[in-house]
Amino acid sequence: MNHPAVGVLGGTFNPVHVGHLRGALDCRDMLGLSTVRLMPASLPPLKATPGVSATHRAKMLDLAVEGTEGLSVDRRELDREGLSYTVDTLRELRRELGVDVAIVFIMGADSLQRLNRWHDWLALLGFANIAVLSRPPGDLQLPGELQSWLAEHEVPPSQLLRQTQGAVSRLVQPGLDVSSSALRLGIAGGRNVSYLLPEGVLEYINEQGLYRSMK
Repeated sequence: MNHPAVGVLGGTFNPVHVGHLRGALDCRDMLGLSTVRLMPASLPPLKATPGVSATHRAKMLDLAVEGTEGLSVDRRELDREGLSYTVDTLRELRRELGVDVAIVFIMGADSLQRLNRWHDWLALLGFANIAVLSRPPGDLQLPGELQSWLAEHEVPPSQLLRQTQGAVSRLVQPGLDVSSSALRLGIAGGRNVSYLLPEGVLEYINEQGLYRSMK
């Protein structure tokens, strides 16, 4: 029997685009999640500090999910001082949601490939399950310790919600070749980036003059 489940999709969302949103919706539908929380990071430990403020990035997320059932924005990492460690967020969520709700942390295959560099990464499954979104054919080149970890914890997606934490599944997502870094460069270069991010987000970027001076 599956548990009620909440998904969490973290990232800098700088800016949020259709790939993020489709990934969240695909996970919600494929796994049967009640909701997916999009959670912007303030200071990501393994990425450069975002050049756009947390206020702007959160506002763009609000605009992106407005009117979309099953998606919401969670600002807890923006309200926390210092670096945004996923393990701290999942520990906090587990305390809030209790032991009977499955938490599914959603990540891309690129994040999985460097998961062993994350702070206290072996503790993540003590608070949540992990869903890895990969593109067809879904093959991953992983370091040895990650291969062993995946072999120990991986289950088919249909079985992921049978437990509230401790399991990993890989989901094959239809490919969408769009990235935040390419969008930033496109906007800075004056290219038309319509349909790669929600219309309300693009209007906000134009109104605020975001990303214009970035190279």
